[in-house]
Amino acid sequence: MFQSLQPAPPDPILGITEAFRADPRPEKINLSVGVFKDDAGATPALRCVAEAEQQLLAGVADRGYLGIDGLASYNEQVRQLLLGSDVQRAATAQTPGGTGALRVAADFIHAVAPNAAIHCSSPTWGNHLKVFAAAGLDVHNYAYADARQRTLDFDAMRQALDEMKAGDVVCLHACCHNPTGIDPTAEQWAEIAALLAERSLVPLIDIAYQGFGDGLEQDVAGLREVVARCPEALICSSFSKNFSLYGERVGAVTVVTDGAAASATAMSHVKSCIRTNYSNPPRHGASVVAQVLGDERLRGMWVDELAEMRQRIKTLRDSFVTGMAAAAPDFDFSFIREQRGMFSNSGLTPLQVDQLRND
Repeated sequence: MFQSLQPAPPDPILGITEAFRADPRPEKINLSVGVFKDDAGATPALRCVAEAEQQLLAGVADRGYLGIDGLASYNEQVRQLLLGSDVQRAATAQTPGGTGALRVAADFIHAVAPNAAIHCSSPTWGNHLKVFAAAGLDVHNYAYADARQRTLDFDAMRQALDEMKAGDVVCLHACCHNPTGIDPTAEQWAEIAALLAERSLVPLIDIAYQGFGDGLEQDVAGLREVVARCPEALICSSFSKNFSLYGERVGAVTVVTDGAAASATAMSHVKSCIRTNYSNPPRHGASVVAQVLGDERLRGMWVDELAEMRQRIKTLRDSFVTGMAAAAPDFDFSFIREQRGMFSNSGLTPLQVDQLRND
């Protein structure tokens, strides 16, 4: 079975990290993987997380299996954070990270709607396409960024949505679009939501960076607009970034339908997908998040620490634009300031990127 195997191609994102580690030059900077770094170049351990862990250690340590859908208190907090008070139509299952949520959602779609295609923005996070294809879905791209990758080509996006067949699934980034940092405006979100509903398209909303754009509530405004207009939706969320819990793999998949009974039925199928994959999720990371979000003081600490990370990103964007205006006045980098979250498309050509990496 294994004798004739050839090496698999490296992951295009993680492969850059491997090349980075092998590069001996001390001035190198890794601009590939989406991991937040503080002023010292380290991934911060949040103070609220440390306190929550101490509280959990002081309590009765339960080492038993969680249910298939994970920690109930965590799932409730996820729904409230995403949907506010409109949680009656939704059911949530804890997953191993946002990637786990995407795979569960893809398996669910393939099981209940095998003829539905899924459409991803061009560009999108590279693993979207692979995860959806691995689950057996028919994967397509829709127009998103303009030719120079600096702004949203909304007319082309709207036309693409208008041409999709009813029942297809549309993968949307709720905020801090990966990899461009280009998000729709509030008015554009309203048009997107209306078109999804009109065309009977099912939104799958990926939200991995809530709070990294403009704020916790502001970053789910588009998501809530879509959910309000569409009778059905899937939401894949993650706390890797906004809780700095990368290695704990804390995510969730949320199913939204037209009522609680339908959501419970849909969740029963989601749980079937989970059972034949990883059976049930890990306990620690979700316990930490539930502890923080369920405690008023710890939640306040988290909101403040998240604001510090968000402000650092904005400060870096501002300083980069200002510095480049002085260093290269003939090239306008002001679009970097308008983008949101951890990612930006530079507008540089592949040749220019290669020169930066090599020289």
